[in-house]
Amino acid sequence: MLPPKMHYLNATDDAISRSRADEQTNAAAAVFKSWELPMLPKHPTRHKTEKSPTGNRLPPSKPITPHTVGKHLNFNSSDCGSRFTATSNILSSEYPQSKAIGEKSNWNSQDADFNGFPVGHVSNLLWDYCKVEGKGLGPKQKLASLPLDSQENLILNDLIYCLSGIRGEYIEPQPRDLQAKGMDKYKTHFSVDKELDKSLKEIVHEILPLASHFMGIQRAVAATEQSGQVINALNAELIRIRKDFYVLLAQAEEQLSDKELTLAKLHYYLQPTTWLMDDIFITVSEIQLQHLQGGAVLSHLCARIKQLESDQSTRNAFIELASKAAVPYMKMLKLWIQKGVIVDSKREFLVEDNKNIHLAELSPDEYWEKRYTLRSKCIPTFLEMQSDRILRTGKYIQVIRQCGKQVMNTMVFNLEFDPTNDQHVPVINDAYFFAAHTLYDVLINDHDLMGHMQSIKRYLLLNQGDFIMQFMDVCEEELSKNIGSVQPLKLDNLLGLSLSLSSARSDPHKNNLHCGLLPLDYFTQMSQLNKQDQEEPSGFQSFVFTYEVNWPISLVINRTVMTQYQMLFRQLFYCKHVERQLCKSWKEYSMKITPHESCVLMVRQRMMNTIQDLEYYMMVEIIEPNWKIFIEKMKKIQNLEMLLSLQSDFLYLCLRDNMLAESSHFNRAVFKLCEICLKFCKFIQCESKPDEMIAFGEQVKCFDVEFTDTLITFLKQIKKLSGNNITDRCMNLLHRINFNGFYTDKILNDY
Repeated sequence: MLPPKMHYLNATDDAISRSRADEQTNAAAAVFKSWELPMLPKHPTRHKTEKSPTGNRLPPSKPITPHTVGKHLNFNSSDCGSRFTATSNILSSEYPQSKAIGEKSNWNSQDADFNGFPVGHVSNLLWDYCKVEGKGLGPKQKLASLPLDSQENLILNDLIYCLSGIRGEYIEPQPRDLQAKGMDKYKTHFSVDKELDKSLKEIVHEILPLASHFMGIQRAVAATEQSGQVINALNAELIRIRKDFYVLLAQAEEQLSDKELTLAKLHYYLQPTTWLMDDIFITVSEIQLQHLQGGAVLSHLCARIKQLESDQSTRNAFIELASKAAVPYMKMLKLWIQKGVIVDSKREFLVEDNKNIHLAELSPDEYWEKRYTLRSKCIPTFLEMQSDRILRTGKYIQVIRQCGKQVMNTMVFNLEFDPTNDQHVPVINDAYFFAAHTLYDVLINDHDLMGHMQSIKRYLLLNQGDFIMQFMDVCEEELSKNIGSVQPLKLDNLLGLSLSLSSARSDPHKNNLHCGLLPLDYFTQMSQLNKQDQEEPSGFQSFVFTYEVNWPISLVINRTVMTQYQMLFRQLFYCKHVERQLCKSWKEYSMKITPHESCVLMVRQRMMNTIQDLEYYMMVEIIEPNWKIFIEKMKKIQNLEMLLSLQSDFLYLCLRDNMLAESSHFNRAVFKLCEICLKFCKFIQCESKPDEMIAFGEQVKCFDVEFTDTLITFLKQIKKLSGNNITDRCMNLLHRINFNGFYTDKILNDY
């Protein structure tokens, strides 16, 4: 159907009246220069020389005034009939500009409750059946006295008014119940003249929901103005639909003026529009009732699209709505993954920038976790799977910029949202891998990440043997004290001395190493049991190395990773301490002449073999091969994410095979074996009188029995853990300790 033809007012007023009306219209347009009111279809104006649609001559009418609703219409033919600009002079008595125009508008004080707006509110997007004292309108005709055709023409004229948001003569909107809940408070109910023919009235009632839904949509657009970029984009698309709807009404009006329109025909042609407006009304009402914003609006639109699988026409309209509404959101997303910048004044984006958190105030890993976080309620459903990557991509770009590097991403970012496919996913993945690879290059080449990893192995995994022995020699006296008596400053000084006297003095990162004392022994830390009756741990039990790194190396060597390295270190360091005490105690005891020398030697040698087997298993069979695999893979990867994954796998395997990630029973057994060895060393170093030798021999046997029982329990646990898996590395430890089958009978008898 062609666009509506241009209509002209056949005004017969004198020149003075026309000039006066033009001046008032221009004044109103000047006051509200930026207001663009919805297009209204041009309706026949009842002048004294004009006839009604039924052919009856209408009574003389008064000159057109600025307060006659919708009478000053300008149609721009260059817009192909799709745009109308209307200037309305409906002004509130509270606006001082209305007095400058001339006659004051006749607003009813009850209109505030009816329209849902405070008195004085004027929206550039909403007519909403405002009550205005119109002038120049003829008296209302009685429908009962008119034939059916005349009733139909008059009611059609009123219907076009109602669909446009203007009160009719025979169809009047009822005051809305503002206390209603849900979508009912956004609906408008109408009363139809009782004298209208029953058959016509039924058709009118079927068309009127379209007017209610259309006006509800306009209220939503007016109420959510400036509520965020996504809402604004959605409203812009709804305004485009509104203009198309006005074109449809203008076409219907043209057919009415040509006497080609019937009520049944109008109902037939408006049915698709009614279905569409119904779905749009439900959607925008739910958005407003649930106070949705940003990504939540897009998620709601995507959910509606899935529900409309059976209605392809309406579904296509909603696809267009969702695509247009997502444009500003995708622009924010593009800016984040391309430059690491967030422009989000209304808190709509899925990433939240906590600007009150600064790197100088927190540790690097805390800053990394807390500065940029996900805002879960603003994650659209179509980005849920990629939300973590989106967050990391922008973070990586931020780190690169903080390192003083320019981010020159030459890839083309054609980032658009289409509800029918996932074309945005490859773009997000490409941006992520680019940022991760660039940051990985910065860490490797500019911040010597590989050198830091080697230093961690050298100190925390006891790979630097001469340094560890030197350190334990100079710190033995201090670490033998209870934790409350140990002086941390003295330990740091002794650490510096040990570093300078060993081959570690050539390490460029040796100054990152520091001494620490934890309030728990290593077994309590691993088992997460803090008993109230626990004795104060010694310095050896509480000692730990800490390796401090700066930003951005702290992205890789963060607090969680350092804690896992320290768990390995504490077990290795404590076993090394027990080994040294066994050697030292035997040197002192061998200088004595006692009848129990052979018994003491046997028990001490079994203890020494067990501790050395534990050390060999942990360092040579577990840590060293896993570290070699970790470094070889690290040289081949291309992005930070793979590096973090490799390091996580390495630590997990080391903790698991060293029995630090399993039940605390293994930790307890190892810790108890070490404690028995230390007690034995302390016992044999004590001076014994000749009459106490018999008791000394019995005590040595008690140590032998206690150690053997604890070791057998430990070996049983290993065998039970390994089960029938002969390739389990824990079985290597069992076979190494029981290399000659000495404990086989006891293990099998009680297993």
